[in-house]
Amino acid sequence: MGLFSVATLEGVTRAERRQRNARRVVLGVAALITALCVGLVFAAIRNDEAITSHLGAANAEVDSVSWDRTIIRFETPDGILHIPANGVLYPGGLVAGDLVRIEYDTANPELARVAGRTATLTLLPLGMTALITWAVAVGLLWWIRYRGRRGAAQVASPEPALSGKP
Repeated sequence: MGLFSVATLEGVTRAERRQRNARRVVLGVAALITALCVGLVFAAIRNDEAITSHLGAANAEVDSVSWDRTIIRFETPDGILHIPANGVLYPGGLVAGDLVRIEYDTANPELARVAGRTATLTLLPLGMTALITWAVAVGLLWWIRYRGRRGAAQVASPEPALSGKP
């Protein structure tokens, strides 16, 4: 019987159905997180290819650093000041006020990265996220299976009643 096959409900207890559904939820969440990580790696590679295909370079000033983006400002050779709304790619180690060399897509100056940094920097954090996700999922699956076996063993051999009657 496959993971998502439909079985008849004859002989399947409510606890077994709950256990099967719990396994499916754990596997589904782990698969979704893994798919998101893979998608982010491909998006970083696509952004790098876009920058490399229309490469421009400039010096930028770091305006602000927050947990979700690092805002920079730079001027292109035509004299236009750009402040990418989504921040700069691969900003690790930057502090507000820093001057940093960046590379940007001349066709879309909103897409900029710190010079010398590429999508390979995303592999470690996203790989670790996927690895930890699956480690937690395996632990949860083991726990679900252990609880299911323990519950089945208790049903198979019930404890004697303490009523005092033989």
